[in-house]
Amino acid sequence: MAAYDKGDIVMMKKQHPCGTNRWLITRVGADIKIQCTGCGHIVMMTRQKFDKGFKKVLEKAANSED
Repeated sequence: MAAYDKGDIVMMKKQHPCGTNRWLITRVGADIKIQCTGCGHIVMMTRQKFDKGFKKVLEKAANSED
């Protein structure tokens, strides 16, 4: 089971150029889509690349119903 889920706010190892290190997970599957909470930039990456750059979960999703 993964430590993260859709709706969680996570910290990545590298900071975004806008200065924020908080990302909202908007899609989880074979690929992961994350959105910068600072500027709203959306990045889609493979699960393997995400797992390599993932540091920790800052906030769990309030409601995990899909």
